[in-house]
Amino acid sequence: MVSAQRKQDIVSPSVRDLRDQSTGHLSDPAHHLIASDRVEGTKVFRPNGDRIGKIEHFMFDKRSGQVEYAVMSFGGFLGLGEEFRPLPWGALEYDDKLEGYVVAAEDDTLRNSPFIEGTTAPEWDSAYAKMLYRYWGMPY
Repeated sequence: MVSAQRKQDIVSPSVRDLRDQSTGHLSDPAHHLIASDRVEGTKVFRPNGDRIGKIEHFMFDKRSGQVEYAVMSFGGFLGLGEEFRPLPWGALEYDDKLEGYVVAAEDDTLRNSPFIEGTTAPEWDSAYAKMLYRYWGMPY
C-alpha cells in the first residue's frame, strides 16, 4: 500500500496547479499526463469557443490502457434533457486557452451522432467501434 505522503507525490497535477501565474494560461511542458478525475467535468467547446457540453467520463481498454472514447453530455438545461454522446478520444483536442476540449462538429453532426440511452453504456465490440469511428471520420 502506498503511504499518504507518497500517494500525494505521485498524483498528477490539477489544472489549477498548472496555471501560469503571469499569463493565467495552463502551462506545464514537463507534464503531458493528467488524472482521469481531472478530465471528468471538463468543458467541451466548438472551435469558435461556444460551450457545447462537458466530459462525463471516458472509457479505456483495461488491457491496453488505450482510451477508446469519451462520453460527452450535450444539450439539456439544468441537468434535464441531457444527452450522452460517445466520441472517439481522437476527435477531441485540448485547448489551453479555453481550458477544455474542442470538437469540430456542426450542430447536425452532434445531434445525429450515436448516443447512449439512459445510463447503459453501449456494447463495445469491433462493430460498434468501427461504426462510431466511421461516423466521426476517424480510422479505427
